[in-house]
Amino acid sequence: MHKGYVSLILHAHLPYVRHPEYENFLEEKWFYEALTESYIPLINVFESLERDKVDFRISMTLTPTLLSLMSDNLIKHRYLRYLERLLDLTEKEIQRTQKYEPYLYPVARMYESRFKEVYHTYVDRYHFDIIGAFRKFMDAGKLEVITCAATHGFLPFIALHPEALRAQIKIGVDTYRRFFDRNPVGFWLPECAYVPEVDIPLREEDIKYVIIETHGLIYGTPRPKYGTFAPVITQGGIAAFGRDVESSKQVWSASEGYPGDYDYREYYRDIGYDLDFEYIRPYIHPDGIRINTGIKYYKITGKGDYKEPYDRKAALEKAAIHAGNFMFNREHQIRYVSGGMERPPIVVCPYDAELFGHWWFEGPDWLNYLFRKAAYDQQVFRFITPGEYLEMYPENQLSNPSPSSWGNKGYFEVWLNQTNDWIYRHLHKAAERMIELAEMFPDARGLKKDALNQASRELLLAQSSDWAFIMNSGTMVDYAVNRIKLHINRFTRLYEEIKKGSIDESWLRGLESRDNIFPDIDYRVYRPVTRPLYP
Repeated sequence: MHKGYVSLILHAHLPYVRHPEYENFLEEKWFYEALTESYIPLINVFESLERDKVDFRISMTLTPTLLSLMSDNLIKHRYLRYLERLLDLTEKEIQRTQKYEPYLYPVARMYESRFKEVYHTYVDRYHFDIIGAFRKFMDAGKLEVITCAATHGFLPFIALHPEALRAQIKIGVDTYRRFFDRNPVGFWLPECAYVPEVDIPLREEDIKYVIIETHGLIYGTPRPKYGTFAPVITQGGIAAFGRDVESSKQVWSASEGYPGDYDYREYYRDIGYDLDFEYIRPYIHPDGIRINTGIKYYKITGKGDYKEPYDRKAALEKAAIHAGNFMFNREHQIRYVSGGMERPPIVVCPYDAELFGHWWFEGPDWLNYLFRKAAYDQQVFRFITPGEYLEMYPENQLSNPSPSSWGNKGYFEVWLNQTNDWIYRHLHKAAERMIELAEMFPDARGLKKDALNQASRELLLAQSSDWAFIMNSGTMVDYAVNRIKLHINRFTRLYEEIKKGSIDESWLRGLESRDNIFPDIDYRVYRPVTRPLYP
C-alpha cells in the first residue's frame, strides 16, 4: 500500500511570437528551440515509457498561446525548414569534427541522432500535429493537460477590471476546449500568481484546481492543517495545491539543483558563437547576428571559462543517479509526513517545462529514469495528477490563500518595478476602453464586429506577463517594449475608428492576418460584470 503521492507538473508556455510579415524573425526561434529541445523530447520519453509498459502520470500546462503556435500552418512549415537547416548543419559538423576536432566527433554524432529522432517524431509519426501527440497520452490516462489564461496575463493586476479578468480566464478555457474537446480540470495561474478575485471566474468555467506558491498556501486563513501536503478549498470553491519547497529546491536551485552538475551539458557554449563566422553564417540570423544553434559540445565542467568536451554516457549516468536521489528523498519525505496525516499526502512538484531539455539538456532523460525507477524500485509513493487526487479526496480544509506568486521574493515585484511600471497605465486604460466598447455595442455585426474582436485580441496580446518579465530580466527588452507599444497602438486606433464608425477595412484585415490568435473570440466577453468581485 502506497503511503503517499507525487505530482509532477510541467508548465509549458511561450508568448505569441508569430511574425508572418518577416521571413526570419529572431524571436520565433524561441518556439522552434522549445519544440526541438523540450516538447518533442518529452513526447519521445512518453512514447518510450508507453512502449515498455511503464506506468506513469504527469500533468502539463499547454497555454493558449503555445497551442496556437503549435497549430499554426505557417509556423509548422517554418519549423520544418528550421529542422532541415539544423540537420544540414549537423552533417557538416560531423565532417568538420571528424577531420579537425575528433574529440568532439562523438558529440556531433549524438546531435545527428537526436535531431533525426525529433524530425521523425514531428514529420513521420505525428504529421506536424504536436497537439495530437499530447492528446494521445491524455486519452491514455497518462497525461493531464491543464489550461491557463488566454495570453498568460498577470491576473492580480488585470483583476482591477473584473471584465478583463473574466476574458483572460474564459478565453483560455475556451481555447482548451477547442483543441481538446473536453473541459479542463485544472488552471495554471500565470506566474502562480494568486489573488481571491480569480475564484469566481474560475468557478464559472468549472475549474476544479489551481497551483499556488508555497507561502500563498501556508499563510492562508486559517492556516492549512497539512501544509502543502494536501490541497485547500478557497472561499470561491477552488482547490489550491501548494508547491513543495524541498523537491523544488532539488531541481531549481542554482547552487544545489541537479541541472548545475558539472557532468551535464553547458548551455551557454554554442557553436553559433564559437565557430568561424563565414562557416556558421548560413545557420545564424540572416542579418549576421550570432545566435544559438542548439549544438553545444561542452559540459559544465566548473565555474570558470575552461570547459571539457561533453560526455554523453557520463551525463546519462549522472541523470540516473539524480533520478534515484529524487526518488529516495520523496520516499523519506512521504514516510515522515504521512505519520502525522489522516490521509496519504501529495507532494506537488511544478516546474517550467522548458527547463527539461532546453536549459537542462538531460532533463527529459532524468524524467525517464525517475518514472522507471519509481515503478520498479519502491513502494512508498505513486505518481498522480492533481485531478486524480481530488477525485480520491474531494473533501478538503477550507482556507483562503494569501496573495502570492512564484517570482523573485514571492509576491508581485517582478511584474511591477521601475523597469516595467510604465506599461500599466496603458493596459488599464485599454481594458477600460474595451469594456466601454462592449457596453456601447452589445450586438455588433459585420465589419464592426470584426473590429471589436480584433481589438480584444490586441488587448489580450498586450497583457501578456512575458513582456513585463522580460523588461525586468534585462534581456530582449527592446522586443518586449515594442510588443507592448505595438498592441496598444493597434488597439487605440481600432477603438477610435470603431467609435467614429469609420473602420479601415484593409488595415483591419492585415491585423487579422498577423495577429490571428483566438479565431472564435467574441468581444462580448468584456460586457460589464455585475457580480461581486470575489466571494
